[in-house]
Amino acid sequence: MGTARRNWQTLLAEQTQNKERLREEVAQLKAKFSSAEEVQDSSQAAPAKVSAATYDWALKSSGASIDMRRTSEAFSCTHWRCSVVEWFSQSTPDAVLEPDMSPGNCWPLPRHQGQVVIRLPARVHLTAVSVQHIYKDVSPSGTVVSAPRDVAVFGLDADGEEEALLLTFTYDVTKEAIQTFPLKTAPFPRAFSYVKFLVKSNWGNPEYTCVYRVQVHGLRAGAGTS
Repeated sequence: MGTARRNWQTLLAEQTQNKERLREEVAQLKAKFSSAEEVQDSSQAAPAKVSAATYDWALKSSGASIDMRRTSEAFSCTHWRCSVVEWFSQSTPDAVLEPDMSPGNCWPLPRHQGQVVIRLPARVHLTAVSVQHIYKDVSPSGTVVSAPRDVAVFGLDADGEEEALLLTFTYDVTKEAIQTFPLKTAPFPRAFSYVKFLVKSNWGNPEYTCVYRVQVHGLRAGAGTS
């Protein structure tokens, strides 16, 4: 009887310890989620206080938009195989300003060259540009040959103003889906209201190039910059 009682007490003590340990783990998880939500709320409420390395000035929800006059026309398929690419037929240039990375939610440029001009919500001293494409595993075509390859980024403001080349880079489809390319001089001394994303080549698709998402990082003019 004494042995059974001791075993029962031992089991009760272990269960009590397990409950306490679970309570601590739940409390830690709640603290982590709360901290993450605070960071997200802070980034949305006060973007100027977020690190230039992470904040995206090319978000539609933050006021960025597409300069349609200086943006290439969409790819128009007239081939009999057009049904193969109907999955992106409803996309607009705004797709590059949105975090939705659903397959097909891209801006299709004709052939392997074209450009998208983004109007930023403020004049920004750029520090870097990020590009994101979908992974091959989720591509409706089973390939990522329509992804941009060689890209040039320019800063510009008013119509007719001389463009300033900010950087050139190669997006590598064998690496991570989202890749960040810093400027050699960052933040760039001059601030810009517009950014031109010029695709010079893609990874082999002869008919179109899909631009999924472009992010622009930098400091708002006047916020700690000259």
